[in-house]
Amino acid sequence: MSNGSSITEFLLLAFADTRELQLLHFWLFLGIYLAALLGNGLIITAIACDHHLHTPMYFFLLNLSLLDLGSISTTLPKAMDNSLWDRRDISHSGCVAQIFFFLFFFGAEFSLLTIMSYDRYVVICKPLHYGTLLGSRACVHMAAAAWGTGFLWAVLHTANTFSIPLCKGNTLDQFFCEIPHILKLSCSHSYFTIFGLIMVSACLAFGCFVFIVVSYVQILRAVLRIPSEQGRHKAFSTCLPHLSVVSLFISMAMFAHLKPPSISSPSLDLVVSFLYSVVPPAVNPLIYSMRNQELKDALRKRITRCYSEPINCSSSSKQL
Repeated sequence: MSNGSSITEFLLLAFADTRELQLLHFWLFLGIYLAALLGNGLIITAIACDHHLHTPMYFFLLNLSLLDLGSISTTLPKAMDNSLWDRRDISHSGCVAQIFFFLFFFGAEFSLLTIMSYDRYVVICKPLHYGTLLGSRACVHMAAAAWGTGFLWAVLHTANTFSIPLCKGNTLDQFFCEIPHILKLSCSHSYFTIFGLIMVSACLAFGCFVFIVVSYVQILRAVLRIPSEQGRHKAFSTCLPHLSVVSLFISMAMFAHLKPPSISSPSLDLVVSFLYSVVPPAVNPLIYSMRNQELKDALRKRITRCYSEPINCSSSSKQL
C-alpha cells in the first residue's frame, strides 16, 4: 500500500476471539450505551424543561451531557456492531469520521470542564458578581467557544493525520480509530507538522489543567474562610461533582497516553482506551445527580409528570 488513498478499510482490534465472548461483550456494551443514553438524556430533559434549572451551572451541565452523548456514540456503536456480527473492519471514511468526532467531543468537553471550573470559582469566590460575570450572553459565548475549540482541534489533527502516506498495512491495535495507531502505519519520516501541532495542543491542554488547579486552589481558600461548618460543607458540595468528573476525565486520559512503554501491551491498551473513552460519558450523569438535590427533584418531578399525564388524559376521555 503506497499511500493512504489506496486503503479502503482498516481492521480494528477485536475484544475476543470466541463467539461466546463476543456476544457477551455486545450485551455489556449495549447495557453501558443504554445507561449513558438514559442518564444523559434525563439530565438534558430535566434541565431543558425545568425553569428552576435555567442557571449557568446547569446550562454548562446540559452542554456536558450533549458532549458525553456524542462522545460515547462515536466509538461504542461500532464496537457493538463488530462484536455482534464477528467483524473487525471499518471503512476509510468511517475511520476519518470516527477520529474527527472523537477529537471534537473530547476537546470540547475538556474546554467545557475548564469553563465550569471558572463558574464554580465565581459562585464561591465572587458571589456578588455572579450575575454580571456569568450572564446569559456570556454563558452562550463560553459554551460556543468550547464547541468551537473542539471543532478546530479535530479539523487540524484529522487533516494532518490523513495527509501522511500510509504503507504499513491497515491493521490497528485498537477497538476504534485513534491517531497514535494510525501514525504507526505511516511510511513517512516527516513528522514535523504533526509534532508541532501535538506540542501546541499539549500546551493548550496543560494551560487548561493549570487554570482548573488554580481555580480550585482559590475555591479551597475561600471555603476555608467560611465561619460555619454547614456553610463550608454546602459550598464544597457544589464543587464536588465537577471536581470528580474532572479528576476521572484527566486521570483516565493521562494514564491512557502517558503510561510507561514497559507496561504497555495490546490487551492493556485496549482496556485502558475503553475505560477513558466509554466510562466517563456513562458515569458522569450518576456523579452529577448523586449529590445534587435540585437535579434529583427535577428528575423526580419530570418522571412523576410522565406517569400522571397518561392517567389524566385517560380520565378526561372517559368523562367525554
